[in-house]
Amino acid sequence: MNKLLSASVLTLAIGFSSSAWAAFQGPGIAPSTVAEALKMSDDTPVILNGKIEKNLGGEKYQFKDATGTITVEIDDEDWRGVDVRPEDMVTIKGEVDKDMFSTEIDVDVVELKK
Repeated sequence: MNKLLSASVLTLAIGFSSSAWAAFQGPGIAPSTVAEALKMSDDTPVILNGKIEKNLGGEKYQFKDATGTITVEIDDEDWRGVDVRPEDMVTIKGEVDKDMFSTEIDVDVVELKK
């Protein structure tokens, strides 16, 4: 009887603990264009596909797609060892950083498209 009770309690504990660690697995964010990103609200998550054309100084870069250009901020650690040339296509993931005078993208991830 004690073995059956212990097994039942263990099974329930495992079931509850694994559901506590579960997370929503819905569809991801669809890629946007620079033109769309420029119209988005501050802190909106965004994915862009295009090229990082040049360094504007420090951690700021000029990003371009078919619809326009936008300044992106990529912290040194967010490169994660990826080497990018101006002719390389990349996917950047981050969020819109909008203030009174400008709109930029605060990049979290840079992925080289192959």
